[in-house]
Amino acid sequence: MADQPLLIDGSLGEGGGQVLRTSLSLAALTGRPFHLFNIRANRSKPGLRPQHLTAVRATAALCQAELRGDKINSMTLEFHPQTPPQGGAYVFDVQDAATHGSAGAVTLILQAILWPLLFARSPSQVTLRGGTHVPFSPPYHYLDEVARPAFARLGANFTLNLATWGWNPGGGGEVTAVITPITHLRAADFAPIPASRVQGVAAVTNLPAHIPNRMARRAHNLLQEMGLRPNIREIRARGAAPGAGIFLWLPQAGFTSLGRQGLPADKVAETAVAQLTAFIDNNTAVDHHLADQLLLPLALAQGAATYTTDALTQHTLTNAQLLRQWLDVDIQITGDLGQPAEIMIKGINFGGD
Repeated sequence: MADQPLLIDGSLGEGGGQVLRTSLSLAALTGRPFHLFNIRANRSKPGLRPQHLTAVRATAALCQAELRGDKINSMTLEFHPQTPPQGGAYVFDVQDAATHGSAGAVTLILQAILWPLLFARSPSQVTLRGGTHVPFSPPYHYLDEVARPAFARLGANFTLNLATWGWNPGGGGEVTAVITPITHLRAADFAPIPASRVQGVAAVTNLPAHIPNRMARRAHNLLQEMGLRPNIREIRARGAAPGAGIFLWLPQAGFTSLGRQGLPADKVAETAVAQLTAFIDNNTAVDHHLADQLLLPLALAQGAATYTTDALTQHTLTNAQLLRQWLDVDIQITGDLGQPAEIMIKGINFGGD
């Protein structure tokens, strides 16, 4: 294990949780410790929240890391890995880090531990409990239907299963990931794919069946008017609490709209369709969320990759800046904030010969 800790300012760029998650992944992978300060300094509730603390403890469990500052609201963290990532059976529950329950996003916790576990020597089965479809995070269906196929093109091999839906604010959802080890990732370009068929789910838990029906019907009609072929499943399930949302996806792009009390089902559907329409109009390869999520695996990959995205975000710029701190990686971004952009990455061939 490397001895010299990397000192990281958590107020870097957009100053959110991505700085923490990327650092956790790379510390576990490289064995290099880090000291993070100003954690989530630019957020209304700065410091470690239950979701972030769970990600810290989960990643630490993979590499037996020694921790300092691993508590709720902490603005500093010291993370010292003691072993390479270890595969196995793991269960991580956001509620364990919270006093009164939490809908912290399990997809963001998986974001931190996925890459270390892919490079572990043995397979892993990880059960994550918390929020599965919550604001300000990729919903389960985005991870399974958009990100996972994109990562598979790079050689990442894992499956996902949604056992229970978990909405904001109560959480209570459960996702299981089965991760098969790899020795290296390989770069792949992502080109624009003309939109034709739109997949989706309109889902509720503990709410009447007419709500997913109205969401699906409204989205279906709008998409047909655009000349697209929609296939939207209606789901009515049981969960820990009521919740509603619609999730649409194309290859390399996904669109989410969550329901809330007082918001008509038709309006929920219209929001997701508007996101999809804006993406198609830009004629780029990947949506801005996937543009960000591809950075880390492509930085680790063998070879170079290029892709375009519909909107350059501060999130992506921050992640690129942080990856350059951690790795000797070449990342070139051409474009203005909020506008379509092109990203080129030459990876370091981590784990390769």
